[in-house]
Amino acid sequence: MHAHEAHAQNFPIMVQLLLALPFFIALILYILAVIISNQHKKQWPHFRTICWIVGNVCALITFVGPLASLSHIHFDAHMIGHLLLGMLAPLLIVLAAPITLLLRTLPVNNARTLSRILKKPYVCFIRHPIIASILNVGGLWLLYTTSLFNLMHEHILLYVFIHLHIFLAGYLFTIAFIYIDPAPHPYSYVFRSLTLVIALAAHAILAKFIFANPPHHVPTSEAELGAKIMYYGGDAIEILLVYILFYQWFKSTRNAIHPKAATSSR
Repeated sequence: MHAHEAHAQNFPIMVQLLLALPFFIALILYILAVIISNQHKKQWPHFRTICWIVGNVCALITFVGPLASLSHIHFDAHMIGHLLLGMLAPLLIVLAAPITLLLRTLPVNNARTLSRILKKPYVCFIRHPIIASILNVGGLWLLYTTSLFNLMHEHILLYVFIHLHIFLAGYLFTIAFIYIDPAPHPYSYVFRSLTLVIALAAHAILAKFIFANPPHHVPTSEAELGAKIMYYGGDAIEILLVYILFYQWFKSTRNAIHPKAATSSR
């Protein structure tokens, strides 16, 4: 029996449902917002709605279902959950432009209040590319190179906190580099690109570190497979992130060179 198996067998299903509940509610609220918005404004893009649905489903299956149960026992299953919850779900949710939809749906006064909140110094601080990278990649280094990984399977509150952190840090990391929703005080493409390269390198190095130095109580074979999933699966999602960033950079450069063409294409 694996070190975490006894804890997994007794892990309260209510905790998993509690973690899944916000994503389920967000799924419903987004669809309702699309319906309300479409009644008064032009049609909300189907692509963004699909991204929201798939992104939330990716998060949900890490908390409820077979993958959620296996992730308490097998490190490779846990790592698949990490990719879904901390990388793919945030990317898809960012592409769904939830803040833009919310601003379209809210009454004018409430939308203005939300805009002011987004410009607050604290919000700008945590979405700074360097800070977001430390919260995201730095948090993963802390999780997998200390006793935190084992402790979170033994303490429910720590388990909840770490999984919420993984998702929220992944979301902040994504919005720090690609601007789909309104982004007060945007950073230059050069700065974001350089910071992203360093962050992605730190993520890849961590995968190699796990391969060579498995977390405590994780069998070597599982650690090696989990590290490969983190390395190659992470690469696949990171390629999408880099592509979007560079595509936005290309568009901004083209629009700067040909402003009339950009205006006419709107």
